[in-house]
Amino acid sequence: MAASISEVAKHAGVSVGTVSNVLNRPELVAPETRERVLRSIESLDFVRNESARALRAGSTRTIGLVVLDVANPYFTDVARGVEQVADENDMVVTLCNSAEDTKREDRHLQHLEEQRVRGVLITPVTEQCPRLEPMIARGIPGVLVDRGSGQPNRCSVAVDDRMGGRLAGAHLIDQGHRRLGFVGGPMSIRQVSDRHAGTRDAIEATKGLPRLRLFEQASLSIQCGREAGQQFDGLSERRRPTAVFCANDLLALGFLQEMTRQGLRVPHDIAIVGYDDIVYAGAAAIALSSVRQPREQLGRAAAELLIEEIGDDGSHRHRQVVFEPELIVRDSSVTK
Repeated sequence: MAASISEVAKHAGVSVGTVSNVLNRPELVAPETRERVLRSIESLDFVRNESARALRAGSTRTIGLVVLDVANPYFTDVARGVEQVADENDMVVTLCNSAEDTKREDRHLQHLEEQRVRGVLITPVTEQCPRLEPMIARGIPGVLVDRGSGQPNRCSVAVDDRMGGRLAGAHLIDQGHRRLGFVGGPMSIRQVSDRHAGTRDAIEATKGLPRLRLFEQASLSIQCGREAGQQFDGLSERRRPTAVFCANDLLALGFLQEMTRQGLRVPHDIAIVGYDDIVYAGAAAIALSSVRQPREQLGRAAAELLIEEIGDDGSHRHRQVVFEPELIVRDSSVTK
């Protein structure tokens, strides 16, 4: 049976309050007494009851992270950056997967609030996230991740996705392509619509000579990438795009698989560019060109803003941090 805080106090010859201070406010305890209590904690193999502490304090040492797709390595890297900052601040992260579902997102936020998390990091499914604002109003800070807030009173960390779309579109146009395709969806996800808009910007910069065809998908998954590729099967060579920009790397990898199945050569018959530059992009059978996002850096920056707001002493200023993406060119988009 686990030792109690009273047993630790008796073993160390101090009061229960002193043990509590060693655990929660060690600076209030004399160094020799603190060391004696710590030795007793180790000797008795004492483990603090975090639930009881949270009940007394009204909050935990936990922050919530709600992502669109936990199976996407992009969000794994973002979570790694968040966890690093949380660990540095003696906090833990509860990871929640909305699966691009607004109802599931709402349930996660409700549960996190019920668990009295200190703050929430979230990539919302849509522009509207009805439960988030009331949470913030009730004193639980929230930071948007991979999404601009559009509000001066809300912290956010994002990547300039419209710029990323321009980079991908301009690259394919520079390779001589005049029939482009955009694979992504749903378009209600801001990142997807921004990447599509950026591709259109690149086309307009050339007086609109290339054509852009939208292949909207239900999600940003490998399977939807395959399904987009299947739509190409019935197109004549004259109507088929010669280059495709996919809204993320999972779509691009699925699309690449389907093109290979159909016997089309990449990039000779069709060029492909993805987005995110996850680890599998460069490791694909045909190395995938991709628009790179600073994933861990993005996660770290978001967590740092949240930790700062949690411990706000009146000096916190809401900031909207925007990183620039970078095009990484590989074999899938350049004919050698």
